[in-house]
Amino acid sequence: MKEMLVMYAHYSKRADKSVADLLSTLDIHTRNEGGKCYYGSIHGGFRHIYGSILYFQGVIRASMPSSAAYMGEIALSFPEEGDLDEGAFASLCACLEKADQGTIDFVASLSDNDLRVPVKLDWYSDRSTVPLYFFLNQIFVHGTHHRGQISQILDELKIEHDFSSIDLEFLGE
Repeated sequence: MKEMLVMYAHYSKRADKSVADLLSTLDIHTRNEGGKCYYGSIHGGFRHIYGSILYFQGVIRASMPSSAAYMGEIALSFPEEGDLDEGAFASLCACLEKADQGTIDFVASLSDNDLRVPVKLDWYSDRSTVPLYFFLNQIFVHGTHHRGQISQILDELKIEHDFSSIDLEFLGE
């Protein structure tokens, strides 16, 4: 199970970087205004991916204080709501890469027993905990979902991308 979770952590980092690299080639107006998204824009959706990783890492830290050594600083900068300028976008990309690496380092540090540690949830009243392995899986599924939303927006804007192909380069990382 751990091997799969480490693989998904590496894949998520690579996928986030692929999205960041493509977005950096688009003009700022397209990133701030282009497409219809629940989060307001392409930048809004990308910001949500990063914010969710920080949130999920915070939930893990609350259940496993020893995890902080692997995930790095939770106080990475987080851009305010609204449009991003080039500097804020570059900072967001750099912080997302650090957060993704923190997830990789954390998952790689886990033992089989650690994967079963109960993680306290604060958004379900009928189930207050889930095993860490389930929670980690949700982090990866959540990121994939939102990268898919960005892919759909890019499709609607007729912006060429290759997010749907099978990417194997992360396996060498």
